[in-house]
Amino acid sequence: MFYNLLFPLADQVGFFNLFKYLTFRTGGAVVTALLISFLAGPSVIRWLRRKQGRGQPIRTDGPATHLLTKKGTPTMGGFLILLAVTLSTLLWADLTNAYVWIVLMVTLGNGLIGFADDYLKVSKRNTKGLPGKAKLAGQIVIALIATMLIIRLAPEQLSHAMAVPFFKNVLVQLGWGYIGMATFVMVAAPNSVNLTDGLDGLATVPVMIASGVFALIAYLVGHAVFANYLQIHHIPGSGELAVFCGALVGAGLGFLWFNAPPALVFMGDTGSLAMGGALGAMSVVTKHEIVLAIVGGLFVLETVSVIVQVASYKLTGKRVFRMAPIHHHFEKKGWAEPTVVIRFWIIASILALAGLSTLKLR
Repeated sequence: MFYNLLFPLADQVGFFNLFKYLTFRTGGAVVTALLISFLAGPSVIRWLRRKQGRGQPIRTDGPATHLLTKKGTPTMGGFLILLAVTLSTLLWADLTNAYVWIVLMVTLGNGLIGFADDYLKVSKRNTKGLPGKAKLAGQIVIALIATMLIIRLAPEQLSHAMAVPFFKNVLVQLGWGYIGMATFVMVAAPNSVNLTDGLDGLATVPVMIASGVFALIAYLVGHAVFANYLQIHHIPGSGELAVFCGALVGAGLGFLWFNAPPALVFMGDTGSLAMGGALGAMSVVTKHEIVLAIVGGLFVLETVSVIVQVASYKLTGKRVFRMAPIHHHFEKKGWAEPTVVIRFWIIASILALAGLSTLKLR
C-alpha cells in the first residue's frame, strides 16, 4: 500500500523514493509485523483464554511432563501470526504484484484449515480435530489453484520446469507432471511444519530462518542482474516476495516473545499450517522447491521420523524411536525441552547455510 500510494509522489517528496527499494520495504515489513505482534499479542492471548477456558487438549500418549507444564495453555496463537503477516504485507508490498496475493492466499487458506482443526479440538476437548481426509482435501484444492496461477505467471520456459540446485542450466521439464509436483510441495510443507510444532518455539525459529533464506532467494531470483551473475533462473516480479518473507520473520519474532518457554500461547495448526504453506508457495514461485527440502531439512527429518515409525510398527510390530516425531524421542531419552529446542535450532541454521550455498556452488 505504501509503495502504491507514496512512490508515485517521489517527484514531489524525495523521501518517498525510498519506497522503490525492496530492501527498505522488507525491513519495514519486519519491524511492522513485530510491532503488531507486540501490541496485539496480550489482547489476543486474553481473548483466547476467555474463549477456550481449559486451553488446548494435551496428548495423553505424549511425554508425561507435558500434562503438567502445558495444561491450560490456549492455542490458536497462529491467529496473531496471520494478523501481523497480513497487515504488514498489505502495508509494505506492491499490491499489483500477483505473486504476493497467491502466497497470501496459500498462507491464509492453510491458516483457515488449521483454525477449523484447532476449533474442533478445543470445542470437543479431544486431540483429533478436523478429519485428516477433509484437511488434506482442502490443502490440495488450495495448492492446485495456486499452482495453476503460478504456471500462468511464470516465464514460458519455466512454467512446467523444476530447477536443480548445484547445476547451472539444468531444468527438468515435467510437463503436466509439474502440477502434481508443485501441489505436493505446497501440501507437504505445511504438514511437515505442523509435525515439528510440538515444543515451545521449536517450529517458529526454523520457519523464521527459512523465511530469511527465501527473502534473499526471492530478491535475487527477481533481480535480472543478480540472477544472471549467480546463474539462477530469473523470474520477474518474484522479488516482491522478499517483503512477505520479512513480514513472516517479524511476525515469528513477535510470536516467539509470547511462545518462549513456558509458553503463554501455542500457535496451533492455525499457525503451523499457515507458515508451512507460505514456505511451500514461495519455493514454487522461485523455482527452489528442492532447496526448500534442504533449508527446511529439519521439517523433512521430523516427517520422515513419523513415516519410519508408522511403517516399522505396521510391518514388524516394533518402533524405531521411543516416540515420533523425533523431538519427542529425545525428550523420552531424558533431554530437557530447551535442550531439544535449541539443538534443533542449531540444526536448522546449519541446513539454512547449506541451502544458501546452492546459490553459488554451480
